[in-house]
Amino acid sequence: MSEWIEVGRAGSLAPGEHVVVDVDGIDVAVFNIEGEYLAIQDACTHDGTEIASGDLEGGEIVCPRHGARFCLRTGKVLAPPAYEDIQTYPVRVHDGRIEVGAETNS
Repeated sequence: MSEWIEVGRAGSLAPGEHVVVDVDGIDVAVFNIEGEYLAIQDACTHDGTEIASGDLEGGEIVCPRHGARFCLRTGKVLAPPAYEDIQTYPVRVHDGRIEVGAETNS
């Protein structure tokens, strides 16, 4: 059974915003994309740069350093210079709280 880490109250993260939380020593960025909460590891697979401050374009994020692009839902890399997918995490709303799972999605 997965451990869940509280991110904040549901409604506290406005659409288009994100928050970065520590999940077992790993920075995980949680995004509100039009009411859907999505979470990825906050490190571009190209060079480890934080990615949460990158531009959001629908369900995609663009790394602010070199422009690699990733799908927030699946973690799939969509544009170089990155060639490895980014890790995603489960997110749920439970008892009015946004929570991110400590185990990665498979």
